[in-house]
Parts: sequence; C-alpha cells; structure tokens
Amino acid sequence: MKMRDSILGPSGLSVLAISVGTVLFVTGCATKPPEIEVPTSMAVRYGTVQNLSNVKVKVSLNHRAVYVYEGDEPRFVAAVAIGKPSDPTPTGTFKVQHKEVKKRSSGYGFFVNGDHVIPGERRNMPSGYRYVGYPLPYWVYFSHGCGFHAGAVWPEPRTHGCLRLHKSVADDFYHMMKVGTPVHIANSLPEDATLGKNIPRPADYAHPDSSPAVRASDAVFTDMENVWF
Repeated sequence: MKMRDSILGPSGLSVLAISVGTVLFVTGCATKPPEIEVPTSMAVRYGTVQNLSNVKVKVSLNHRAVYVYEGDEPRFVAAVAIGKPSDPTPTGTFKVQHKEVKKRSSGYGFFVNGDHVIPGERRNMPSGYRYVGYPLPYWVYFSHGCGFHAGAVWPEPRTHGCLRLHKSVADDFYHMMKVGTPVHIANSLPEDATLGKNIPRPADYAHPDSSPAVRASDAVFTDMENVWF
C-alpha cells in the first residue's frame, strides 16, 4: 500500500524478548554476538536499543529480511514481505520520513454505507458511501510511497512496494525507528548468511482476512491480535 501522512506514535524503547530456552551459536561475523536468543515472537532480538539516534536499518529483498543495528551491533532481525514485480520495493539508501501508529491507505480500502462495507480502490468509490483506508498499523514511511507496516508476511512478493512485518513484532520495530533513521535496501546482503540464517518465518500468512467491516473498524488497531489483514 502507498500513502503519505505523519504523526509520531507513543514512545517505548524496550525490545527485550522472552526466551524459550533455545540458544543458537553462529560464527563468521565479527560484529555479531557469539550467541543469540530465539524469542517466542517472529523476530530475533539482541538486547535493547539504548540510543535511537544510532540506529540504522538494512533490508535484503531476496532473503526477505530486515536487520536493525545500533551502531555496529545487531538489535533486531525479522522476516518481511516485499513488493510484487508490478510494484517492486525500491532499492537504495533512504531515511525514515515519518511514522504513524494508526495509518490507513489513501488509495486502497473500503466503501462504507451503514452496515454495508465493500473493498475497493478509492477512485472507484460509489455514490452514497464513505471511504475508509486499508489498515497499515505501525507505519514507518521511508520513500517512493513505501513504508514498513504490520501485515501478512507472505513468502513470495505480495505487496504494493511496502515492507510488511508480522503483527506480533511490528510494534517493536516501530519504536526503534525515528525520523531520520537510515534505511538501506538491497537485493542481497552479507547478513543473509549470518544473522539471517535462522530468521523465524511466519506460517500464518494465508489465514483468511477478517471481514471488511472489521478491517474498516478501529478493532484492527485496538485488538490486532484477533484481527487478520
């Protein structure tokens, strides 16, 4: 989904995870700690971000992975969904331009008339309806109408150029970002063979979406655990 708005969400820097007791040993990367925890959520975390101004982001499109660093130290690694060939995720170096917790698309969404809710593109809205954009929770915009946001993390290119994070970790990612955070996107990265080797891959991407009425409501932001989109 592509759109532009801005509002900073609530603050919160903790990215510590609860371990399930599994420890993996990874070698071959001088900047990586010798052991990592595999958390219960859909990300691998390395401690807590202390200085948001020292955070940078790398994305590998071929590996469908995002790597968050604080200086030279990794802090967060997760799977992402990427843009389909007709709407590819851009490559290059960008910066976070704005953030918004309760973001909705300006172009794709739902037409609402009382209890009647139908999906569609805003440009095709029928008379007598109001438009509600498709939900893009924890929106972190970087460039070309594209941003990071919560959503289904499909194993093949699926988005309109955005980078989707699993809804269980999108909040954590959001709070490690600030306006100005560097974002480097490439087809592949050296981290793919080291930090990216054991990324948790969501298996719930094909879960049926919640009804249009639910996705057009505020429940998608207030009860995200039980809403599918």
